[in-house]
Amino acid sequence: MHPRLMYRRLAFFSISATIALTLIWSGFPLALAQESNAKKNAPQHQAGAGGDVARGKYIVESVAMCGQCHTPRDSNGNPDRSRWLQGASIPWMPSQPDSNWPLSAPRIGGTPPADDADMVKLLTTGVWTTGDHLRFPMPQFRMERGDAEAVVAYLKSLTPVQ
Repeated sequence: MHPRLMYRRLAFFSISATIALTLIWSGFPLALAQESNAKKNAPQHQAGAGGDVARGKYIVESVAMCGQCHTPRDSNGNPDRSRWLQGASIPWMPSQPDSNWPLSAPRIGGTPPADDADMVKLLTTGVWTTGDHLRFPMPQFRMERGDAEAVVAYLKSLTPVQ
């Protein structure tokens, strides 16, 4: 290889590496600031039911996104807030046929489908009252106990729609 061509390749890689490092280092404080802001905006765990409900609402609505499956859709395809977490048809089908795929998600708002201990077990282990793991598309949550208890407190604070 001609020495001049080799120098140009080395210079190109050196410039590319410098740009990449600059982007990484300049983006790093931004990522830290965004993470810090997200933590500031998240409700803090507080003693008492009020703090648990607020924390649970944050987890259900902004982290776990439970309303995407457990809430019926309006005519525009958006979750219907008037029937929030009242059970709905699963909006997705698997790419490969699966006879074990559920067709609907149960009502979880107001009166969850199991007692508090079983709901906490579900959210911390991914295991249902039958001893079976949850079926897809339900996520196999592994929440911390305090977060799971907060979610249950929030779900129970909702009024079921008749």
